[in-house]
Amino acid sequence: MNKEITIIGAGLGGLMLARILQVHGIGATIYEAEASAQARTQGGLLDIHEHNGQLALKAAGLFERFREIVIPGADAQRIVDTAGAILMDMPDTGSGARPEVDRGELRRLLLASLAPGTIRWGHKLSSVRALGDGRHALAFAHGATATSDLLVGADGAWSKVRPLVSRENPAYTGTVFVETYLFQSDTAHQASATLAGHGTMIATAPGKGIFAHRYADGTLHAYVALNKPLAWMEQLDFSDPAAALARLAREFDGWAPGLTQLITGADSTPRMRPIHALPAAHRWEPVAGVTLLGDAAHLMSPFAGEGANLAMFDGASLGEALAAHPDDMAAALHAYETALFPRSQQAAAESARNMTIFFDEHAPQGVIDLFTRAGQDGAGAQSAADPRAQDA
Repeated sequence: MNKEITIIGAGLGGLMLARILQVHGIGATIYEAEASAQARTQGGLLDIHEHNGQLALKAAGLFERFREIVIPGADAQRIVDTAGAILMDMPDTGSGARPEVDRGELRRLLLASLAPGTIRWGHKLSSVRALGDGRHALAFAHGATATSDLLVGADGAWSKVRPLVSRENPAYTGTVFVETYLFQSDTAHQASATLAGHGTMIATAPGKGIFAHRYADGTLHAYVALNKPLAWMEQLDFSDPAAALARLAREFDGWAPGLTQLITGADSTPRMRPIHALPAAHRWEPVAGVTLLGDAAHLMSPFAGEGANLAMFDGASLGEALAAHPDDMAAALHAYETALFPRSQQAAAESARNMTIFFDEHAPQGVIDLFTRAGQDGAGAQSAADPRAQDA
């Protein structure tokens, strides 16, 4: 294939696409707004699913190296009530169906697999102009330009490429997460460490919840969830973190100290993450020379744990389609998008249903029922939902 394939975004999906193309001897260039791979931390832990994320890693020839970075025991989960009583405890099954890895480690694995010079760091896309015949002219914020025969938007929730194919924009779902970290929890935050156990802890009630994941070094990574309007969020002034966290903690008056300590005991500056989503049935008519993957294509809430997995699977699927149709890009995009739309719609609908269950009037009983049904269906309780933040 003698085409200029341009990928916007060096997240997991864009990196996977470039890797699959290179496995098939096809070149591509990734343009990434961040200055370097070390420009920011890469979020928390990810559970990588055997039916999509792991398949992508196998296609990329990276599965054995992926297994080396899996964190043993980290996919244990427990549900507790607001008093801290354990309602459901699900240990790590060791099945390998959803092993946990550090997002940063997984990204480093993909970065290391690419040919030198694949990524152009510090290139923030500012505009795109159609040239005809599927070709596009790209302009970047610092003045550089490029042209593409195939432009792939792997640039996340607020994609600059999406407007070329779709008028849809992400909408606020009504739920906001506030992200905190507690360090050295075994000694400094013992009550929270005990509640969190060795994996993910879930505590929900109507309209709110607290989630935590424990790292091997004792760090607790917490998400405090509230169903609130955007105007309410604007009242939290995180320039004064202690006051903002105290205000947030008042929403959980009466909850167990081990839970509220995940708010008031934060050792890091809290981060607010409003949860946005595209319509579950988001799709677009074919546009020559342009397509999307990952959150740019199907942003959804995190309550099915599919964001990163789908992004990697999208990247692998698109790469395989291009390799299968080296002389017919339109056929490659048709094959990719025809499969993309129904699988992303199914995952997005599941994620939306799960998010409702987590915070409706029956919480936490609905969450227990959700995990119980997943276990009875043979998928493993851990496959029911993963209430962690959206893929960046």
